[in-house]
Amino acid sequence: MTPDKSDWTYAKGEQAQFQIMVLKNNVPLEGIDVKYRINPEKMDAWEEKTVTLKKGVATVKTQRFTEPGFLQCHASVEVDGKTYSSYATAGFSPEQIEPTTTLPPDFEQFWEEAKSDLAKIPVKPVLTRLPERCTDKVDVYHVSIDNIKGKIYGILCKPKAEGKYPAILHVPGAGIRPYYGDIWSAEKGIITFQIGIHGIPVNLDQIVYDNLGTGALNGYQIANLDDKDNYYYKRVYLGCVRAVDFIESIDCFNGRDIAVTGGSQGGALSIITAALDSRIDYLAAFYPALCDLTGYLNGRAGGWPHMFLDDFTNKPEKVENSKYYDVVNFARFVKVPGWYSWGYNDNVCPPTSMHAAYNVIPAPKELHLFPETQHWTFPEQQEQKNNWLFKKLLE
Repeated sequence: MTPDKSDWTYAKGEQAQFQIMVLKNNVPLEGIDVKYRINPEKMDAWEEKTVTLKKGVATVKTQRFTEPGFLQCHASVEVDGKTYSSYATAGFSPEQIEPTTTLPPDFEQFWEEAKSDLAKIPVKPVLTRLPERCTDKVDVYHVSIDNIKGKIYGILCKPKAEGKYPAILHVPGAGIRPYYGDIWSAEKGIITFQIGIHGIPVNLDQIVYDNLGTGALNGYQIANLDDKDNYYYKRVYLGCVRAVDFIESIDCFNGRDIAVTGGSQGGALSIITAALDSRIDYLAAFYPALCDLTGYLNGRAGGWPHMFLDDFTNKPEKVENSKYYDVVNFARFVKVPGWYSWGYNDNVCPPTSMHAAYNVIPAPKELHLFPETQHWTFPEQQEQKNNWLFKKLLE
């Protein structure tokens, strides 16, 4: 599946054209029927048809896409009794996408009061050295710190050599899992602190996290959404600020340079932490979740966790409360340089939602698009991100 523009990007009002090929042993098949569907991402189909490949290829032209956004072409084929599918996504003036969510008038006051409540709680760090994870250059610790309504746990990696170092806060993607820390960056002269968000230790057996994921923490993303003071993510967002408090207390921290980075839920938390905490100097985010959550209520894709696709969550109080936690509204207040990267084919965090947040960021920013990627990264993306962060922190 390939659009007819090399960057997969068109101006709104243009027609996209998709080329469909079916390869077997890297050889195009001929005379085979392919079903295809064209739709704005996550929305109902505009067109569904079957086309026969001639000379190994079929070309599908879409109707004009008149608004900024994204249009997908999905195709499927049956070969030897098995069904295979793929899709490609065309972007139309994505830099013009505007958010559907709105900024509550007391947004800043709400979070200032929340941070004030957090500041009344001592950090009380407890560090447990993990000898089996330490290297000749890095000490590794399991860390517990006090957060509002519980604790935050994480893995600290710090260089053994005497000196003062910059720091990176790693914030996690969605789910419940153990963490192992970023030893690689610490060996290059950076303190790293990788946190979990659920208030449970991050060095337990996998079965503990599996049981929590299917039990008590199943659906945590929408827990208490009808109460903005007790919504699950309030403690999470404040926990990221508390993690910065802890970094500031580390004896070998240079007192100046802190970056925050993550992908998906972690991409969201990177933007949110940078907006909430002026001690953050740089952020690097892959495919941020929790962006423009109300998109689905306005006829277009909304961000993960797609809460407003479900009538159960489409209650007025839940919609209003979501605005206090939407990445878009934090993005408006980001003041530090940021590096961002995602793909047009992301089927977890729709690019419509991510561009809605990116487009309102007033700070210096750079977006590195890898259009064909879904909810994953190429090694080249990770390398670019690391090079950008290391240049900011170490040079």
